[in-house]
Amino acid sequence: MTTRNARRTLQMAGVGTAALLALSACSSSDDSSSVKSDSSAPASSSDKPSGTVTVFAAASLKESFTTLGKEFEAQHPGTKVTFSFGGSDSLAASITGGAPADVFAAASPKTMKIVTDAGDASGTPATFVRNQLEIATLPGNPDKVSSLKDLTRSGLKVVLCDKEVPCGAAAQKALDASGLKLTPVSYEQDVKSALTKVELKEADAAVVYKTDVKAAGDKVEGVEFPESAKAVNDYPITLLKDAPNAAASKAFIALVQSAEGQKVLTGAGFLKP
Repeated sequence: MTTRNARRTLQMAGVGTAALLALSACSSSDDSSSVKSDSSAPASSSDKPSGTVTVFAAASLKESFTTLGKEFEAQHPGTKVTFSFGGSDSLAASITGGAPADVFAAASPKTMKIVTDAGDASGTPATFVRNQLEIATLPGNPDKVSSLKDLTRSGLKVVLCDKEVPCGAAAQKALDASGLKLTPVSYEQDVKSALTKVELKEADAAVVYKTDVKAAGDKVEGVEFPESAKAVNDYPITLLKDAPNAAASKAFIALVQSAEGQKVLTGAGFLKP
């Protein structure tokens, strides 16, 4: 009996020790999880956008992106958005050539493909707006241009974007769809340059985007043409692979794609994706 009682006493002591060890383990586990939770709190605050975001964007986005850049800076004190606007093809070439940038917004999937094929995009580009062509004429439309065919009239000085630029490729697509041939007085490197030729009265008309005609106000007059529906451009945007400020750049892209961003863009004449 004494031996059995002694064994039972030892067994009970063992159970008690095991229970204490279990409690200690639980307590240790709870402590470590609370530390992780506490240490993760500052991480979320450090995710706030800061620093400079460098955006390479198609020339036709100048007005709306400038507005969104100011809005972004107002929403995130301590940030600054800088832009490089131009022809999408030349911007893509600069990016693949190593120019430091965070975000690329192109005026066509074709020019975006230059960047993605080079492996310089981070993730899959997303279409955020679309744009349609329009004819820009001198104020009052003195040459009575009413159709795309009218641009082929002898003596009319017409300007197009270069065929490698999205607005030029779209114009050529519209002309091809209509079976029309047009020899412009010049090919311009981006849509703003083409529009400026009309604003300065160096050309009678130019095929540009609706958004550019709208941005020009009373400096030009817009003429819609049905063939433009066959040459609508999708605008993709992407974070670049080696973006110097990826965190803030993602926040800027989110603003562009948000309801607030879309309101600015559609207000400028862009179409929803």
